Amino acid sequence: QVQLVESGGGLVQAGGSLRLSCAASGRTFSNYAMGWFRQAPGKEREFVAAISWNSGSTYYGDSVKGRFTISRDNRKITMYLQMNSLKPEDTAVYYCAARGGPVYYIDADKYNYWGQGTQVTVSS
Repeated sequence: QVQLVESGGGLVQAGGSLRLSCAASGRTFSNYAMGWFRQAPGKEREFVAAISWNSGSTYYGDSVKGRFTISRDNRKITMYLQMNSLKPEDTAVYYCAARGGPVYYIDADKYNYWGQGTQVTVSS
């Protein structure tokens, strides 16, 4: 089992920045590929970003490419999402997710473990 806890969400004005964290516990964090997803009210869960187990590879959704940066620190067993140039359409609950193995996916159903989510609200 892997337990995931997100933090760092909040209210920010458009153009501002936030950094989300995802703290993991349980099995060896470095054995897991990780991802960030988000869900806005009335919308389906959307892929945001993913990172391989050794940080050697990352991938971003088109809507956040160039503005968000995913990273992880396996010594601190924590993953991060640096969000810059935030827009009102980035408003959502953000979830971190983990799956065993080195390879990430953009499909939410490929991930075995999920955090409880953290709210990000961007005002115009």
